[in-house]
Amino acid sequence: MKIRKITLILLTIMTVYSSLGAQNKSQVERPKLVVGIIVDQMRWDYLYRLYDRYGNAGFRRLLNEGFSFENCMLNYIPSFTAIGHSTVYSGSVPAIHGIAGNDFIEQSTGRSIYCTEDPKVKGVGLDDPENKVGKMSPQNLKVSTVTDQLKYATNFRSKVIGVSLKDRGSILPAGHAADAAYWFDAKSGKWITSTYYMNELPKWLKDYNAKNMPEKYLNQDWNPTYPISTYIQSPDIKLLGSYEIGFKGYDNLTFPMKTSQMMKSLGVKLIQYTPYGNTITTDIAKLAIENEKLGNNKTGETDFLAISYSSPDKMAHQFSINSILTEDLYIKLDQEIADLLGYLDTKVGKGNYLVFLTADHAATPNAKFMNENKMSGALHRLTPYEKKLNDYLKNKFGRDDLVRNFNNYQVNFNYTSIKEANINLEDLKLECINYLQDVKGVLYAVDMKKVAVATIPQYIKEKIINGYNRDYSGEIQIILDAGTYDLEYHPSKGGTHGTWGPDDAHIPFVLMGWKIPHGSTSDEVYMTDIAPTISSLLKIQMPSGSIGKPVDYKMK
Repeated sequence: MKIRKITLILLTIMTVYSSLGAQNKSQVERPKLVVGIIVDQMRWDYLYRLYDRYGNAGFRRLLNEGFSFENCMLNYIPSFTAIGHSTVYSGSVPAIHGIAGNDFIEQSTGRSIYCTEDPKVKGVGLDDPENKVGKMSPQNLKVSTVTDQLKYATNFRSKVIGVSLKDRGSILPAGHAADAAYWFDAKSGKWITSTYYMNELPKWLKDYNAKNMPEKYLNQDWNPTYPISTYIQSPDIKLLGSYEIGFKGYDNLTFPMKTSQMMKSLGVKLIQYTPYGNTITTDIAKLAIENEKLGNNKTGETDFLAISYSSPDKMAHQFSINSILTEDLYIKLDQEIADLLGYLDTKVGKGNYLVFLTADHAATPNAKFMNENKMSGALHRLTPYEKKLNDYLKNKFGRDDLVRNFNNYQVNFNYTSIKEANINLEDLKLECINYLQDVKGVLYAVDMKKVAVATIPQYIKEKIINGYNRDYSGEIQIILDAGTYDLEYHPSKGGTHGTWGPDDAHIPFVLMGWKIPHGSTSDEVYMTDIAPTISSLLKIQMPSGSIGKPVDYKMK
């Protein structure tokens, strides 16, 4: 009996200790910090097109240490900045998350809405708190983000901060529950936020603003990283200006670019169109890590830093992707990425943080450049057809104000006029489609509410369905020919995005760091899969409107 009793006591002690051990291991394993990096308008092929121009510690390190999804695609249209940032972080699409463009039309009223506008808040860090550049918040985003879900999962002990030159590049990724989102006021050259987050800028950001760093960087001029003769991935330097749009008073661009002189008339807003725009973004990201103790949360919870590099988009619109200036931009961005990763190694510890790199959309090559090299491509200006279509409809229905605009490659109607004239909407849409189908450069004109039965490729059909929000999208989707885009800036210079094809839809997606093996896959994945994948790694619920799935980051 004694032996049995001793055995029972020993078993009880072992059970207790086993239970204690389980409790010690019960805390969910997560990285100390997640850093999401979006490069605005980065094509997937930039990882390899300029591979031999990169150092070993930036893009190459991400590829050589991390896991790359080589075939990550947007699964909606139109391919614009606000939608991309929202989709990356929500795993959702415009049909659900409500961000139907950078600007979109409230169809019931005809009111134009900017994606992050919020008249209820005030700017912080501005001389005038009522200045609209500061009156911003995530209120128009109708779903949660992976950053929101992390806050929820830790009972809001995790810290989340967004940083970007663009308000939408900072606010939408940071989500609704963020501790802060900071963006750049181009006019004043200061970093700002809104009362949605706080009533006063933190001291470290005030101190940075006081240093006038944009001016100091621009005074250094923009010089090539390598000898000009080695920029073989771009048109010859003698062609500079053939595809690039200049600036007021500086129509003839030069490289090196004398930004110190240009700034005198253009102001510090010029920094957005130089690699220094990325530099000040990295500056703020590093200061946030240092001063907000990101990755060293006193509660032990995971923090999240959402960074969006906006200058690549600003510059590609201005200069096109077919420019020596764009090539040098990415060479210098590689150095920024290397600096950031090295900083994370020091402050958080290698292996303690998780990084993902992606883009909000890609970019279509300049049509003039393509044509001069005997390749297909076209610039198709849609705006003139707004009046032409209204004139056509006047002959049919007696009104010339039935179409508001072609915003976001969609036909937006004036419902007040339609109702006043007692016009049947189905008849009106049919006439518009018949007209647009005969316009050169238009591949399809599709009734948004009848996409499922339209005789178009399934690949395009799914993108239209995912991009259509009944409250904020037009009635008819305009699909242009492959390689064709709408550009308002200049008849032949500069560049843009927004279309359905791989040029605009094929983006990088690379994971690196905490528990991520080295490897790659060519399996097709989608932008909507990014948030669920990060959620799965963090062992948290995926965002409320997510339609994506966690993807496998192990070699097959």
